[in-house]
Amino acid sequence: MAPATNCGKKWVQELIQDFIADSPENRLHTEDDEVTWEGALVGFAAGHDPIWQQYKEYVGAFHWTPWELFNQHRPETNVGAAQLTVISWILPQRRFVRTSNRQATQYPSEAWARTRIYGEAFNTALRRHLVDCLERAGHPAVAPMLVPNWTVVQSQRFSYASSWSERHAAHAAGLGTFGLCDGLITASGKAMRAGSVVANLTLEATPRPYATHRAYCLFFAEGTCGKCIERCPVGAISKAGHDKERCRQHLARTRRYVAETYHFEGYGCGLCQVGIPCEARIPVKAARDALARGELPPPPPPLA
Repeated sequence: MAPATNCGKKWVQELIQDFIADSPENRLHTEDDEVTWEGALVGFAAGHDPIWQQYKEYVGAFHWTPWELFNQHRPETNVGAAQLTVISWILPQRRFVRTSNRQATQYPSEAWARTRIYGEAFNTALRRHLVDCLERAGHPAVAPMLVPNWTVVQSQRFSYASSWSERHAAHAAGLGTFGLCDGLITASGKAMRAGSVVANLTLEATPRPYATHRAYCLFFAEGTCGKCIERCPVGAISKAGHDKERCRQHLARTRRYVAETYHFEGYGCGLCQVGIPCEARIPVKAARDALARGELPPPPPPLA
């Protein structure tokens, strides 16, 4: 099948936004049939961008580049990295979900827990939908989080890490930078979920409007804030960063709370994503203003 000729960035963005607007899977499974997501931020990264090799060197050899991922699962296409585009999106949490979780002090609000389970189920459906649309248009595609060999591995440097990270893909696609608690701060804030697809489709990359991977965090940019430290119910965040194992153990404990309190099988926390300056926007004013003006910094240095 010959590739369609109209498969540009606008076409991809409309596929994502239309699925959010029209899919019956975009629901919180509440009595009033509440919608989970209202829209998305979408970015694009080139498959041959040097940042993917930087990730591999920084995170670990197990962390895939787009080319490695794609050619594991679509080897018959025999394409080079320059022929690939990583399509990344951010699903910002709705205001009422953020408001409800802002009141929480130990375990997640019901709306937050439902978003974690049903919202991510929709995110999975969105990945499949985008892959299907790209394939039908003649552009082979792979959703990294849905491949059978995606895995989490023990990491000496990071406690554990995965073979593909949606947050790192979003950072590469110009959608945000990392905060003290490891969350990704985007133009719509840190309260969000992310997704991505790698496609045999050459699209112009979204410029990264930041010079470092910490540019949007007040703690790193200005030496202030640290509100996420106070918000963590188990002390998993400090000025030294994020204790992933302590965080993971707390997440596991939330399963019982969600089942007993909200009467469905789920889990979540997200307390460090709300009640903080980066909940729903970029808190660093200089970075926010530069983004609004469309200004770009010098090329970012290698991760260190």
